[in-house]
Amino acid sequence: MNETPAHYTRTAIALHWVLALMIFIAFPVGLYMVDLRLSPEKLQLYSWHKWAGIAILVLALIRLLWRATHRPPALPASMKRIEQIAAHAAHHLLYVLMIAVPLVGWMMSSAKGFPVVWFGLVPLPDLVSKNKELGDLLGEVHELLAWGMALIVIAHAAAAIKHHFLARDGILARMLPFLK
Repeated sequence: MNETPAHYTRTAIALHWVLALMIFIAFPVGLYMVDLRLSPEKLQLYSWHKWAGIAILVLALIRLLWRATHRPPALPASMKRIEQIAAHAAHHLLYVLMIAVPLVGWMMSSAKGFPVVWFGLVPLPDLVSKNKELGDLLGEVHELLAWGMALIVIAHAAAAIKHHFLARDGILARMLPFLK
């Protein structure tokens, strides 16, 4: 594909919104579950959080592969250069974080001695050996990266809304075709 398309493919749009929904669910579940006392509810929430994390990792890798093989639409020429740089940086950071946050969480689970069993069916290998200190450190890194992703997601959404309502340049319509 040599020509730059005018909008995202249906696959890219579907992956974007499924990942957004999963992140919007996984983040608050993660915040909620950590302060619960040990109970069947807490263990179930941890399992669901891990399932979502691995699904986010898999879908992010698929999305990254899709994006590498399907050129995204160009940013509007009316965008300032600094806005274009910020948009590209935010997208790159989001891809890095959609991979790093689940991977660090998986490593943390491994280091703390808690297996990751995707959807309760597929046991995943430990990524690191059991080590309490490493597990605690990875837990802090996981939390920090998740908060970083939350901030970038908020900035990304705010920028899309700004472009839709103030700049009126069609940026949001590329990801929400019904807005056209």
